[in-house]
Amino acid sequence: MFLPGLKKLRKLYDGGYFGRVLSVRLDFGWWVFDGEFQASQRPSWNYKRAAGGGLILDMFAHWRYVFDRLLGPIAAVSCREMTAQPRRIDEAGKPYDVDVEDHAFAIFELESGAIAQVSSSWASRVKRDDLLQIQVDRNKGSAVCGLHRCFIQPLAATPRSFFDPERPQAAVFDEEWQEMPTLDPFKNSYREGWELFLRQVAEDGPFPSPLLEGAKGVQLAEACHRSHRERRWVDLEALTL
Repeated sequence: MFLPGLKKLRKLYDGGYFGRVLSVRLDFGWWVFDGEFQASQRPSWNYKRAAGGGLILDMFAHWRYVFDRLLGPIAAVSCREMTAQPRRIDEAGKPYDVDVEDHAFAIFELESGAIAQVSSSWASRVKRDDLLQIQVDRNKGSAVCGLHRCFIQPLAATPRSFFDPERPQAAVFDEEWQEMPTLDPFKNSYREGWELFLRQVAEDGPFPSPLLEGAKGVQLAEACHRSHRERRWVDLEALTL
């Protein structure tokens, strides 16, 4: 939440840029080598259920607080998961079987009724501006943010797109977006989060319960796994302490 791209997206919300939400798309991930051709960029425990591994348990807790604080609370989820690379090489050079998912594709129904598409993968090659990219489409304008940059396309500047099956696409869609300037000095995101926490502790101000936030992340992960097993939508009940 404290990375520059997401903070710029927050400014758009606070400034009333968007209007009514239509849809959200979150794309995350990269290719993690299996350890045979190249050394893996992730530790082997990420791929072992007994060690607490799995992409959903790892990443969807992050998606929960990003949606809760920025994109809209999640009411229900439909999810499919898979293991794209079932055998990997660990840090000692020994092969092992992967018993968790490294691909997950979900649809979130937000409390507003809007739909969010969420794709997360440790086995997908990147062709986008950043490892994480979030697109928010609203009736008054759209925004696309990564971890550090954010681009906008307001309604008044939205081009008329055309599809011509007889010719290659002439439009360069990336050039039709305006980049938001960086107005605030960059601060280490972990430091900024800790400073906020310590300030609110010192001032006895309100702060989200770490226990409740952790429970929400686990709830979403379990709902995704349940949706995959039962091949159906799963509602998220409100959690309180």
